[in-house]
Amino acid sequence: QVQLVESGGGLVQPGGSLRLSCAASGSIFSIYTMGWYRQAPGKQRELVAAITSGGRTNYADSVKGRFTISRDNAKNMMSLQMNSLKPEDTAVYLCNAAIQQSATWSVQNYWGQGTQVTVSS
Repeated sequence: QVQLVESGGGLVQPGGSLRLSCAASGSIFSIYTMGWYRQAPGKQRELVAAITSGGRTNYADSVKGRFTISRDNAKNMMSLQMNSLKPEDTAVYLCNAAIQQSATWSVQNYWGQGTQVTVSS
């Protein structure tokens, strides 16, 4: 079994910062691309940022220059540093990872439960 657990969400004022973390645990052979998605009420889930196992990153236009994604391959962890937060960043943030549990198994897509980020004064 593989589990992704997010942490670090909360309530922050506009202009503030938060750091989200995602920890992968369980039977893991290799983790490929990891990413953060978000879903606001009444809106579709959207990709916020993603990072490959080699460290290549891509960001949604709406967060470029404000958010930074990183990962620690040795610890099977990923983080999202969010600065200059805006009310429109309010959403549930979900961790996603493409994980291979064994050298002979196919790569599967896994999701965390999500962590709430609320940006409000």
